Amino acid sequence: MSIELQYEMAITSGDRTLATMNQRIKKGRVEAMRVALGSDHAGFQLKSVLASTLTGWGYDVVDLGTADASTSVDYPDFGEAVGRRVVEGDCDMGVAVCGSGIGISIAANKVPGVRAALVHDATSARLAREHNHANVLCFGSRLVGELVAIDALEAWLNATPQDRHSGRIEKLHALDERPTEERQFQ
Repeated sequence: MSIELQYEMAITSGDRTLATMNQRIKKGRVEAMRVALGSDHAGFQLKSVLASTLTGWGYDVVDLGTADASTSVDYPDFGEAVGRRVVEGDCDMGVAVCGSGIGISIAANKVPGVRAALVHDATSARLAREHNHANVLCFGSRLVGELVAIDALEAWLNATPQDRHSGRIEKLHALDERPTEERQFQ
């Protein structure tokens, strides 16, 4: 499949991550994929390990904070920051970490266009990308060890969104586009 066709399919399906990556290649600039990272104080150590790992793998890392593990901060601020960087096209994908991963994934998913997935292993990470076209990966640092998180990150980055799930992704995109009061629940 040509880059042009992939780009058009990505735009049509609302997959800004794939669209942004293909657009950068289409323009003739082969750049490292840019990954936004953010965490609260509980996720700081794991975020630091993942940032170093990504840098070692050749990715361009945008660290949105927090700056240390000792100052208490609020996970919604960092989940939102990661999500915004991804949907605005500044970063191709995002990784967010808090103690359980639950709060920061909820916060990231409040940003329209974000499909944040809380994962616990390589299989859930791979499926999050293949089936749900997840553009933000979330971890709970108190629940997932560093090696498992690195394996999950690698599986997610190497996975390709599957076209057979595009109809469902379009429905998720439609949820971002219309107010709750206009939705019909069945």
